[in-house]
Amino acid sequence: MKLITYNVNGIRAAFTKDFLGWLKTADPDIVCIQESKAGNDQIDIESLEKIGYHSYWHSAVRKGYSGVGIASKIKPNHIEYGCGIESYDNEGRIIRADFDGYSVISVYVPSASNIERLEFKMQFCHDFLVYIKELRKTIPNLIISGDFNICHQAIDIHDPVRLKNVSGFLPMEREWMTSFIEECELIDSFRFFNSEPDNYTWWSYRQNSRAKNKGWRLDYNFATYTLKDKLSRAVILKEAVHSDHCPALLELNV
Repeated sequence: MKLITYNVNGIRAAFTKDFLGWLKTADPDIVCIQESKAGNDQIDIESLEKIGYHSYWHSAVRKGYSGVGIASKIKPNHIEYGCGIESYDNEGRIIRADFDGYSVISVYVPSASNIERLEFKMQFCHDFLVYIKELRKTIPNLIISGDFNICHQAIDIHDPVRLKNVSGFLPMEREWMTSFIEECELIDSFRFFNSEPDNYTWWSYRQNSRAKNKGWRLDYNFATYTLKDKLSRAVILKEAVHSDHCPALLELNV
């Protein structure tokens, strides 16, 4: 099974950049979308259906903001919209698809442009960890994919010294991610297969950052340890240019 996570930075804009053609070529079984920035009535669901995808979307109350989705060639047994916490669900942060033997979550962790949003982000992170630990009691096999807006280690960011006090690489954010991985018994699938530096999934639009590869690895496919023996490949798809992010791919034998 091929699974891709992708922060598209606006699904409607991505469609104008031949996102559909790219999706047909990439041919994932499941794609987790973040930052759709659109209501269900604004997404070309019919075109996705024509190329074989069932798609499900959890949009923010605020128009043109946030939003997550899952498109799948395999019809899910159940879709869970949100996590039951209104402040997060109003922003369209979490959607889950349940399949035979495993579940897939698309998550968009808040970014933090100021201290109030940093507090909101860290509260979300805390609550999301609790949510996943509780969920694992009934669904042991989880794939958690999305934009976490956090670089975990120095290897995951182009300038760890200069950026150590910038949100996305703050000590408290990195410590949370370590706790998240350990307490929820998760594997960072990309690092499971690749220990090389200079692998990023997001670049600022400023200062020609992408061409210079001055990036951040913010997008992850986490899998529970129960799926360890089923992991077969994980790569970053840097050639996709519909967004300031690029997709990350995970292949499993499930």
